[in-house]
Amino acid sequence: MVSLHNAVRYWAGRAPERCALVYAGQRIGYGDLERRVQHAAALLAAQGIAKGDVVALLMKNSAAFIELSLAVGHLGAVLLPINYRLGAEEVEFILRHAGAKLLLADEEFPLPTGVLPQVLHVNSKAQADSRRLGPATPCKEGDLVRPEDLFRLMYTSGTTDRPKGVMHSYQNYHWKCLDHISALGLTEHSRLLVVGPLYHVGAFDLPGLAVLMTGGMLAVVRDFSEEAVLSLIARERLTGAWLAPVMLSRLLAHERRSAHDVSSMQWVIGGGERTPEQRIRDFGSLFGHARYIDAYGLTETCSGDTMMDPDREIEKIGSTGRALAHVEIRVCDDTGTPLPAGEDGEICLRGPKVTCGYWRDEARTRASFHGGDWFRTGDVGYLDAEGYLFLTDRKKDMIISGGENIASSEVERVLYQMPQVAEAAAIGLPDERWGECVVAVVVLKAGESLDLPQLLTFCSGRLGGFKTPKKLFIRTELPRNASGKVLKRDLRDLLGASAL
Repeated sequence: MVSLHNAVRYWAGRAPERCALVYAGQRIGYGDLERRVQHAAALLAAQGIAKGDVVALLMKNSAAFIELSLAVGHLGAVLLPINYRLGAEEVEFILRHAGAKLLLADEEFPLPTGVLPQVLHVNSKAQADSRRLGPATPCKEGDLVRPEDLFRLMYTSGTTDRPKGVMHSYQNYHWKCLDHISALGLTEHSRLLVVGPLYHVGAFDLPGLAVLMTGGMLAVVRDFSEEAVLSLIARERLTGAWLAPVMLSRLLAHERRSAHDVSSMQWVIGGGERTPEQRIRDFGSLFGHARYIDAYGLTETCSGDTMMDPDREIEKIGSTGRALAHVEIRVCDDTGTPLPAGEDGEICLRGPKVTCGYWRDEARTRASFHGGDWFRTGDVGYLDAEGYLFLTDRKKDMIISGGENIASSEVERVLYQMPQVAEAAAIGLPDERWGECVVAVVVLKAGESLDLPQLLTFCSGRLGGFKTPKKLFIRTELPRNASGKVLKRDLRDLLGASAL
């Protein structure tokens, strides 16, 4: 068996009282966590879940999220975490496309009105302890799980009008964990702040549940607030964290930050955007004993493909570091031919933690690889002579807001449904808080009018709030090249100053 649950079972047998999880005032030992996982697995089995079945989680961070994730693996089923910020139509599409058999959803989330799988609602008591979902009798061990078996589906923004399901095998995940344990020096003394959403690879994977493999502790926060996070770091003497750029910016700006002793922190991983030099310098004013680790990774690789080496942050400013032990990077031209150091091209990755492809989408899978095994990231950058990676652009029309990837085509799909719109483009423009904000640029049909409140009303339910445009520009035409493609870089240059 290669289930993630094996590590919990191992430590439950050797250090049952050692704290594995902290959540909402609870301190959950490895022995208790093992019992919770066994109970959750039995409950899922009673719902008919078996090896290969897809189990979806539409949940915020909680102890139950982790317990249920481990229980899914215990049965050899497939985990499907869903971004709870998506619109109802998006959630319904993912559930249908993935073929989910069971949906576990926090009770505060309204569910789509279309055809759904079987649903179990998770109330506040069950969020703190998954055993509150209901009684269960012990079940037999799940079917044998092999390294090549599917562990998880994660739907990520695509360059077409629908998200695509990234397939993660157990061997993808375990190689990821091995690299992160090595690069970060994780041990039984590691105590990780988990404040990013667990549906995202940043929280679940970077390094995420790898900490449980070394016998360390996860401190799970349901909703981010500066005061709560700083208090938790001080109280639990936390040692590491992954933080989305907007989270780190808010912590650095918090007026009471000096009231908390955060000297236990050894490292913080950032990413999702190129980190400004000033933010790296400001980081040391709060976390004086920690290093800031700029990183680069993808959902398709379980995250964390490069990390910045200690003491090179300023010298290599603008870089996201060097490849981890089992990751190969090369920069290629459009034919897949490697380019020399210093020359811009598409960043391509190879290694055992790279996905084998996209769920039920052979065409996208084939198009995403050079030579069968070099994954095409769609990002543009270069390697310097020492192998440090520098990002310079994105080939895909992707907007990054608050650490979330948003495909412009997903937004445009909804814009084109509006009866007033003749042409539409979605772009990202600089935003002090979120990094980028989504902006709609439209050409209206003759005689039509449109304002931002109307646009927001139309997008509600069709798009997640974080994907909904925050600004609207109306133009008489969109700039296009000779082949008719909208020149989004020209739009960003043209509208950037006026959007700030």
